[in-house]
Amino acid sequence: MSAMTSTAPPDTARGPKTGLLIVAVLGGMFLAMLDQTIVGTSLPRIVADLRGEDLYTWVVTAYLLTSTITVPLYGRLSDVHGRKPLLLIGVTVFLAGSALCAAAQNMPELIAFRAVQGLGAGALIPLSLALVADLFPPQNSGRIQGAVGGVMALSYVAGPYLGGLLTEQANWRWVFLVNLPIGVVVLAVIALRLPHRRRERVPARPDYLGIAVFAAAIGLLLYGLTEKGRSTAAGATHAWTSGTVAAPIAASIVLLVSFVLVERRAAEPIVPLGLFRNRTYTAANVGSFFTAFGMYAAIIFLPRYFQSVHGDSASTSGLKVYPLMLGMLAGSFVTGALISRTKRYKPWLVAAPALLAAGSLLCAGIGVHTGVWVLAGWMALIGLGIGPMLSGLTIAVQNAVEPEHIGTATSKITFFRQVGGSVALAIAGTAYASHVRAAAPAHGLAAASASATATVIPWLGAAGAAIALVVFALMPESPLRRLAPSAPTVE
Repeated sequence: MSAMTSTAPPDTARGPKTGLLIVAVLGGMFLAMLDQTIVGTSLPRIVADLRGEDLYTWVVTAYLLTSTITVPLYGRLSDVHGRKPLLLIGVTVFLAGSALCAAAQNMPELIAFRAVQGLGAGALIPLSLALVADLFPPQNSGRIQGAVGGVMALSYVAGPYLGGLLTEQANWRWVFLVNLPIGVVVLAVIALRLPHRRRERVPARPDYLGIAVFAAAIGLLLYGLTEKGRSTAAGATHAWTSGTVAAPIAASIVLLVSFVLVERRAAEPIVPLGLFRNRTYTAANVGSFFTAFGMYAAIIFLPRYFQSVHGDSASTSGLKVYPLMLGMLAGSFVTGALISRTKRYKPWLVAAPALLAAGSLLCAGIGVHTGVWVLAGWMALIGLGIGPMLSGLTIAVQNAVEPEHIGTATSKITFFRQVGGSVALAIAGTAYASHVRAAAPAHGLAAASASATATVIPWLGAAGAAIALVVFALMPESPLRRLAPSAPTVE
């Protein structure tokens, strides 16, 4: 059937079929984002069973590495070949990787299978976000993007609790097996219900050189950042100038420069450099990078505070950070609703970093005896500042670019958020460990851990929010498009 163009919302924009598609979009995104956090609380048990203490961090890094590298690749390829085939491939690879992880018998196997899982996960987040733009006209997509942001918030904070609960009550292998029934349902809905929009022109030859250079550059960057957070034989963290940190990061910078030169000459670049001439697009990506500082610092170090200072279990610490999750959910949903009502996104993006900075700075008061309800208020404020980024930035970017670049543009928001989180955790991990080592002998481990938390969250959160605030204030705002995307071709 040939493609048709319409100025009215496509048929997929309402009715039970749309409901199933929304479930598939949210379900696929939830799976990918959940696996970024659910493994953390299970790692001590996994390492004990598989005897791989020296490879501890690579269980997380392998997944982050392959998923980060493939995010822009899936986004660009889906703009050329359509969302449906790329999403089917991504979900299938992700489920295969999950099953293999559950069956792993040693740490090298688990790390390799986590890399396979990440190869599939790279498709789920950006393509799910792009599908919202494909299926809903921009002026009506605010509430849907709010729901998408809410699922992102839920997965970030529910992951540690669910991982701890499954490990304590069942077995760590269920951390991976839980993906299978959800993923099969998502896969079936995509295969049976998702329309396929073909591109009329014949695509150019894939940018294989760009893919290779980009993968090497990001791989080396994440490797160097991961090594920065690891401890040496003497118990200290690696210095930024050490060979295992500086060399891969320097090589990454050289390769990124080479990548820009390659992309300028490619017929079908995976990262169209011309998009960065769009000020809204560039500002959204810069803001996504820096707001990730506060988000990742809170998500990673607040559960650690409850475990190290209060002696809570993994699952209990996950429950105690629920105010953060609720704030993120509320911020995302409310922002989506406000954008739908006012047809504007800039005011809410400018207000959000101020809330994030305020909540982060209040966390400078964290101590051993900080009241749970006081800390809950601070966490909720941080969440209210993060939530609008999860829905508002996506709407801003999708509204700023041409429809044929929506998959590529959307994937970059996720990409820069993940790289920003990696940079933040490398900095925070070093600062946290150094603070604890210096303060523990005099004040005890609990007090040192509380003091370290009160250092890394305010500094990272406030610094990232301040930069984002300036960027969003200078960002131009375009009226939301009133024409729906072209009706997709249904197979």
